[in-house]
Amino acid sequence: MDAARWQRLSPLLDAMFELDDATRARSLELLREEDPQLAADLAELMALEAERDDFLSQPLVAPLPGMHPGVMVGPYRIERMLGEGGMGQVWLATRADGLYQRRVALKLLRPGLADPKLRLRFTRERQILARLEHPHIARLLDAGISEDGQPYLALEYVDGEPITDWCRARGLPLQARLRLFLQTCDAVSHAHANLIVHRDLKPSNILVTPLDDVRLLDFGIAKLLDTGEHAPDRTRTGLPTAFTLHYAAPEQIRGEPVTTMTDVYSLGVVLYELLTDRRPYRPKRSSDAAWEEAILTVDPLRPSQALLGAGETPPTTRPDPVEAHARRRRARALTGDLDNIVLKALAKRPEQRYPSVEALALDLQRHRDGKPVQARAQSLGYRVRKYLHRHRWALATGLLATLVLSTALGIVAWQARQAMHEALRAQALQDFVVGLFEHAGEGSNNGQVDVRQLLEAGARRGTQELARQPAARAELFGVIARLRLGLGDYRQAMRLLDREAAIVAALGDQAPASLRLGAATERGRAQRILGNAGDCLAGMQPLLPLAQREQPRLPLQAADFYSQLGRCQRDMGEAARARPLIERALALRRDPLNDALGSIENLADLAMLDSDAGHTDKALRETRAALAQLRQSVGRRHPLAITLRRSLCALERSAGDVVGAEADCRAALALALSLHGTSSPDSIDARRQLAALLVDQGRLGEAERAYRFTREWLVARLGTHHDSVARDDNSLAIIAFERGDDASALDWLDQSIAIRRAHARVGARALDLANVLFNKAMVLHDMGRDAAARPLLVEAIALRSATVGATHPLLGDTWRLLGEVEAALGRDDAHAQLQRAAQLTRDGYGPWHPHTRRAMLSLAAFEAGPDGGNPAAMARLDALAGLSHGDSELRKIAWLASATAAARRCHGPGRAQAMDSLRALHAQVLAGQPEGGVVTRHVARLQASCEG
Repeated sequence: MDAARWQRLSPLLDAMFELDDATRARSLELLREEDPQLAADLAELMALEAERDDFLSQPLVAPLPGMHPGVMVGPYRIERMLGEGGMGQVWLATRADGLYQRRVALKLLRPGLADPKLRLRFTRERQILARLEHPHIARLLDAGISEDGQPYLALEYVDGEPITDWCRARGLPLQARLRLFLQTCDAVSHAHANLIVHRDLKPSNILVTPLDDVRLLDFGIAKLLDTGEHAPDRTRTGLPTAFTLHYAAPEQIRGEPVTTMTDVYSLGVVLYELLTDRRPYRPKRSSDAAWEEAILTVDPLRPSQALLGAGETPPTTRPDPVEAHARRRRARALTGDLDNIVLKALAKRPEQRYPSVEALALDLQRHRDGKPVQARAQSLGYRVRKYLHRHRWALATGLLATLVLSTALGIVAWQARQAMHEALRAQALQDFVVGLFEHAGEGSNNGQVDVRQLLEAGARRGTQELARQPAARAELFGVIARLRLGLGDYRQAMRLLDREAAIVAALGDQAPASLRLGAATERGRAQRILGNAGDCLAGMQPLLPLAQREQPRLPLQAADFYSQLGRCQRDMGEAARARPLIERALALRRDPLNDALGSIENLADLAMLDSDAGHTDKALRETRAALAQLRQSVGRRHPLAITLRRSLCALERSAGDVVGAEADCRAALALALSLHGTSSPDSIDARRQLAALLVDQGRLGEAERAYRFTREWLVARLGTHHDSVARDDNSLAIIAFERGDDASALDWLDQSIAIRRAHARVGARALDLANVLFNKAMVLHDMGRDAAARPLLVEAIALRSATVGATHPLLGDTWRLLGEVEAALGRDDAHAQLQRAAQLTRDGYGPWHPHTRRAMLSLAAFEAGPDGGNPAAMARLDALAGLSHGDSELRKIAWLASATAAARRCHGPGRAQAMDSLRALHAQVLAGQPEGGVVTRHVARLQASCEG
């Protein structure tokens, strides 16, 4: 279908889909009288939509002449079409001139839209449009004309949904929709301040990102195209207009000058659709002329009336009662202020609208705050009603106090006593801490303060001096416990939290809700650090109703409680329960708390849940966005940046980006050392994570020194049988295995397995146990003890399947090693297992991931046979041998593939060449792994087998 035909069909098709069956049939009959071919095309498209689920999954519009994936437009290589509009088509493209790499949305303008001097205008206008620096505006990055005369605009690529689709799909409540619309107004206001009018505001140009933020598209495009005397003809001459008819202002249709109030009108249409899920006009016919007539002459229904179905044909069937009730409730919320705000924005004459976007946004904000809005007459009665509604609770309380004086006086007296107790508790705690520090330097150490001694003294003095104030004493124990956790004194912190919990339990319902929630949250945090996620759930779950009840009064404590409970649920493998808790905490932190740091922490929590589900790319995007928000809010040196950098390191390592992972791990360690010193928990965790990367890179000595340091630190605080110690035991085993010390490797692994079997085998703990079982099987397989390795892999598969599902790529790694073991044992099912491994890793990690390549290597080696008799399999081995050596993991796979292929050929006609290849490869591997490694030993074995 040509673009001009689709340009006319598209709005008509949208309008038809919004009508009920009877009205749609009548409209189609009327259109058939005017344009039979157009009516036939519409009927055919609607029939296709009813028959096929993938309707419009592929674009119906043919690309512009000469445009297809791979074509260069200026410095950009186009990949696929994203959409099509009146002025042209939008393609996803990548900058390919070598200066830098960036994905953009490339808008290709239709021939005839640009004036002959457009090249000079693009150069000038880019400087003007560069001023549009706003968090809710997708910037215009570049503009130009390609060598073959194709005008193009390169815009920031935004992965999002149109604002109306986003709100409709999620059933967003009214206040959430208004919040997104106010973000839009803020962005448009910024552009107007820079003397730029959008001219084509519509939902498809207002996208909402996965982080619930608005991004405005196409700013400045109409400015680039509007060249005065050379502007596109806006009469019906066949050229498409530079605006979308359904959202156009009357003056645009009349061809009058466009002002900022034109954008006010278009925003009014978008707001109408956000509030009612329909457009303000419903002409009887769906032609362009009918729409223009409606926009110019018809007054739109009030949004509240539109929600109730005014002006529509009554449905033939009885509406759903629940849906009807919801529509009536939404209509009541729109009646009055919002009705008037929308209608003022949609006034036919520009001077009757809001004078600016700021005025429209201010009126919406006044409505949200319960204040009088400028869209309504400011009568005394109206202002009094708004005042009464805004202060309804205070006035109702006063009236109730007047009517029931004796009861109210009792309530006031009780509240005064509660407030006094809270004030006395806070004052007692403050006086105690001040006194503790005033005398901290007395006695020994030449007046110097030892933090741990100070905390011990605080606990002792608190027991004595706050003996008659149990709530203050409990809160003091909680504060000291948090400081102990920060120092890594886990056992001492847990003892203090136990004492706090005992006091809170003794107080019962007399304990303040804030103290009960805070104590449970800190205790859960400590138990999670100690690896006791089950105990965390057991202690926190009973208090969930209290958090829900106190959430309006104590939003910060409730958000902290939900966050910690969600993290413990995640550690137990209950992601479905964890996500709603984290999302609830995030909603609280955004509104009413406006807690930027807490919101960022919860965004990182959600990213980790996505990572657990195997969505590594999405988790990476979300974590990078959270880190960017942190930098924007508080700078680069906040302690939360350590956690976010470590998360990025883990995700990048999982994605095979070893270079990026090392950079983020080193940045996390440097910041932790700078802020907390060498012996803080953050520094220890960052050092352990970096050591794992060093093992991947063959830097075994440096990695072993790091792990022995961190293990000694952990044993001193947690004992030898803690899960965190077991993790370092596993890492030290891998180092021993790489060095060829199989006996030490098995000892370390057995020690780690014994510790992990002692923990509940659910959630993350089950995965940890599966990982160590996999590693022991790997060592045994390398030693030739395949019969002992096989049951360990069977158990690892069962644990991983139960935790992350049978299609997770972790299962692909396990099936790959099991297939190698089965092949060594001569079992018939080895081939099927290796094929399954290759499929799972390819689907989960992607075709270029090192784990995928490793599975492909094992499958090709098996299919090649011992003498290389399968040419296709040998060709795959040769292809793997040619992998890039820029990545350390891919380099190892290339070495293994090269050695395997040469070993298959060393007993045939090409023996001499194969032997030369093995000798050269052995020297190359020794140079690349000076500290030795599994690959070095494997190549040496293959060389020895050929020489023998």
